[in-house]
Amino acid sequence: MTDQRFAAPPPSTVLPWSHVLLALAVVAVWGSNFVVIRVGLDHLPPLLFCTLRFTFALLPAVFFLKRPAVPWSHLAAYGLFIGGGQFGLLFIAMNGHIAPGLASLVMQMQVFFTIGLSVWLAKEKVRLFQLAALALAGAGLAVIAAHTDAQTTPLGLGLTLLASLSWAGGNMVMKASGKVDALAYVVWASLFSIPPLIVLTLVFEGWPAVREGLMRADLMTWGAVLWQSVGNTMFGFAAWGWLLARHPAAVVTPAALLVPVFGMSASALLLAEPLPGWKLLAALLVLAGLAVIVVYPRLRPT
Repeated sequence: MTDQRFAAPPPSTVLPWSHVLLALAVVAVWGSNFVVIRVGLDHLPPLLFCTLRFTFALLPAVFFLKRPAVPWSHLAAYGLFIGGGQFGLLFIAMNGHIAPGLASLVMQMQVFFTIGLSVWLAKEKVRLFQLAALALAGAGLAVIAAHTDAQTTPLGLGLTLLASLSWAGGNMVMKASGKVDALAYVVWASLFSIPPLIVLTLVFEGWPAVREGLMRADLMTWGAVLWQSVGNTMFGFAAWGWLLARHPAAVVTPAALLVPVFGMSASALLLAEPLPGWKLLAALLVLAGLAVIVVYPRLRPT
């Protein structure tokens, strides 16, 4: 019989205040990360910035974290989807093609892309409430598309949607890998993000732009790089994984709804991004769709 003194405590369905604050800290880091990206792009070309992000996410952590017991092909696919796809396209989009606050909102479409890929690849059934949620979020996207301008262009919106689709692809790969240490998984997958990003940087941005970017980089720039790798990756994934290990996902994941709230608020406060009525309406519609996806299944009678 197991000694109850040493048994693992059952997952808690109520977050203590200290855990609530930790969850808020994670989503605040993830949300404000879009402002940090914009700061880093002031001096670094987008693909070089992305390459540095994954380099510092990999090193030195890869020497201290055990490689997840998953096929190398899974790590490679995840690294390509998240490195070149999600962040590579996002950084290019945010380099003058989409406002940071809106980018934080549009990226949440990965939830619906993930559902769509699950229906297509895993033959999961689509539910009526998921279609209703997609209609709400789609209406929000339509509002954004109807108000594209010099700050948020159709190209920027399209690239950000492709970035969120790549994120969904990464989600599917991680899902296929089973239960893993998310932090170690992301760190080791960075091995496969860096080489193609280096090639793309040299081909599309060129060595002169790389040299100039590194020479112009100041403390704010390197702080942005470290925020990406240490804050967004090391702290974010480690803390989120720690919370998920102690509480059911249904209790923790609703906090992620606040990512675009922090993203849009930080962009408005720190970068003076305007928040006209149409932008708030778009945010309300997208967040309503996300809320239906996350909250409705928890409220349905079993």
